[in-house]
Amino acid sequence: MAKRKPFLLRIDPRLFDALQAWAADELRSVNGQVEYLLQDAVRKAGRLKPPKADPEISKDP
Repeated sequence: MAKRKPFLLRIDPRLFDALQAWAADELRSVNGQVEYLLQDAVRKAGRLKPPKADPEISKDP
């Protein structure tokens, strides 16, 4: 699994409350919901590069 990078985010309390309710509706944590929304936005903008292939996985036996 890819390593996660910690990141401090300061947001308006009303926005946090809205994200918390949305996350609960979709059975995610607030952190998971924020990551999902960011990934979706970056993908739609065409700025998310596909992950590099792991050379250990692609080796033939």
